[in-house]
Amino acid sequence: MTQDTIAPSPTGPLAGLRVLDLSRVLAGPWCSQIMGDLGAEVIKVEQPGQGDDTRRWGPPFLDDGSNDSAYYLCANRNKRSIAIDIAQPEGAALVRRMAADADIVIENFRVGALARYGLDYAALSAINPALIYCSITGFGQTGPMKDTGGYDFLVQGMSGLMSVTGRPDGEPGAGPLKVGLPVSDLQTGLYAAISVLAALNHRHRTGEGQHIDLALLDAQVALLANQSSGWLNGGVAPVRLGNQHAAVVPYQDFACADGDVLVALGNDRQFRQFMTLLDRADLATDPRFATSPLRSANRAVLLAEMDATIAQWQAADLIAAMQAAGLPGGKVNSIPEALAHPQIAARELIHTLPRQDGTEVGFTGFPAKLSASPASYRHAPPRSGEDTRAVLGDVLGLDEAEIERLLAGGVVADRL
Repeated sequence: MTQDTIAPSPTGPLAGLRVLDLSRVLAGPWCSQIMGDLGAEVIKVEQPGQGDDTRRWGPPFLDDGSNDSAYYLCANRNKRSIAIDIAQPEGAALVRRMAADADIVIENFRVGALARYGLDYAALSAINPALIYCSITGFGQTGPMKDTGGYDFLVQGMSGLMSVTGRPDGEPGAGPLKVGLPVSDLQTGLYAAISVLAALNHRHRTGEGQHIDLALLDAQVALLANQSSGWLNGGVAPVRLGNQHAAVVPYQDFACADGDVLVALGNDRQFRQFMTLLDRADLATDPRFATSPLRSANRAVLLAEMDATIAQWQAADLIAAMQAAGLPGGKVNSIPEALAHPQIAARELIHTLPRQDGTEVGFTGFPAKLSASPASYRHAPPRSGEDTRAVLGDVLGLDEAEIERLLAGGVVADRL
């Protein structure tokens, strides 16, 4: 675990850019956190007395008096928080003033909701034509469902993802399942970051900002990948296969005498090597299993033979034998086991940062290692409104008397 210290100024490839983050929950904050990790200044705008919804999505909660949830902490580092009541005209005016000098705005309000405050793309781009404005919604700015609220679980179901996730029909526990992480939100956040970077390059060439319209449903359908391609190009409707692969066999978990082992063999050579390792040369040379398509067509017969053979092994012995042979195999780790894995330690993926009161917050860092402009970790996830005074002074140049007036009028708020 790497213990980071608060850096005096942003560093990284996006240093010098300012992101105004009007989003909450996960997809938008995930995008803005990526921007922050890569050096952008991120100002998180929250509702006074309320804050980001995920602050209360627990347990567990941080034991520092804030009662902020671990869920909130995962997506809000490298940001400063300012609490502004945008429903008050003076509050909306403050956001417009910040947007005038911002490079990027990220928001996930319902379609049209920000227009009544003068904070929609049309209003802000009139003030700042170079602004990149990213709108994240459940179903996009157009279409029959544009006014419908979207949530990760709903989108996992509607997109078809749940239809291919879970045990197959006829097995105990059969039925559609959501993925164990909010992948539709997270993938949308990644697509948002990619889109913002593309828009930045366009602005670099032309000086022109633009509006990015991104939907959770669109992002998840785009990531159906090989499953949607099989239907579009082969007319094959995917089904649930549990831990089996739709095309590659064997590519799944197997039960050893004392636990499960994962086997992921991606080509014919690896299959033959594995059969030799298992002392099953008969399967390696059987013409029914000679190629990947044949193994897929005859999977039931092959897997029955492999099940019986692998059941005689101890899990640790089989994993060690596969590693010695250079074959991809392993175990299903728990989250604590995965975070404590020596490979993760070697990659320096686990970090901690202190909050303003000294409370340490642990997190998994940005995964890519940029040789010339690496990610940096400068601010632990802030308490709601923690930086209200600093942002009003540093960004908008307001004096102490004006800040006190805004606080007294409820236009802005200090930390919860």
